[in-house]
Amino acid sequence: MSKLPSPIIHEPRGDLPVLLSVPHSGREYPDWLIGLAVGGKRALAVLEDPLVDRLVWRALQRGCGAVIARAPRAAVDCNRAEDEVDPSVVDGARRGRVSARARGGLGIVPARTQQDGYLWRRAITPRQLDDRLSQAHRPYHEAIESQLALLMDRFGCALLLDCHSMPPPPDGIPPIVFGDCRGQAADAWISADAMTIAKRLGFEAGLNDPFAGGHVIERHARPANGVHALQVEIDRRCYLDTKLMKPGRGFDRVATVVETLAVELGQELLGRRYATAAE
Repeated sequence: MSKLPSPIIHEPRGDLPVLLSVPHSGREYPDWLIGLAVGGKRALAVLEDPLVDRLVWRALQRGCGAVIARAPRAAVDCNRAEDEVDPSVVDGARRGRVSARARGGLGIVPARTQQDGYLWRRAITPRQLDDRLSQAHRPYHEAIESQLALLMDRFGCALLLDCHSMPPPPDGIPPIVFGDCRGQAADAWISADAMTIAKRLGFEAGLNDPFAGGHVIERHARPANGVHALQVEIDRRCYLDTKLMKPGRGFDRVATVVETLAVELGQELLGRRYATAAE
């Protein structure tokens, strides 16, 4: 049986203390995973954040680092903690407290989607879950840890931008939503500046509602120690075509938003770091 692919790692190579994370755009589906799915690959692909891995290209050109999942979210969700297990998906899993996300069908292995209902022909074993964690989930987070450590060693500070997209949201939800775990993952000025940048570039933006941030920023943010993290959710209509499958006319405009967030927030973080060091 083929293994899940490990993440792509772009090491930082510029003058910005910024690392990008893209956990939900993996689309390398092994045959065994497709065979387990009631609705085949089509049903599993619904879980992707389509092409967000390509939206970061401008930021990568500016020298930012990145960790990009290749394994599909349907196999293992890198934005969930290892214990966010839905017992209906993993046979014999602990049936104690189940997180709200897992209970809603979106645990470490997603159980169902609104479009297709329950996804799987049968549950997997705890050993099979551990294999998925070892092949894709743990390497993803180990890569983030190592790349953030490189930034800390060089700059004394770091910013993790965790990049996602959302299906067209209900009325009242802006096209860009930032999440900082309600102030726990980043200093307040970072979220405020991110909102200002988005609005300056023509996008209404919100903070922490309805997306306050997932496991990636919860796990890796340590603002008291200089590591800040911000989740970025972007309405897919802003950068995809009308079928929400291929790049649309707004693709490069949204890539510019990601680049500008990385550059301006990174520069400001460095400036504040140096100002503090000089005091």
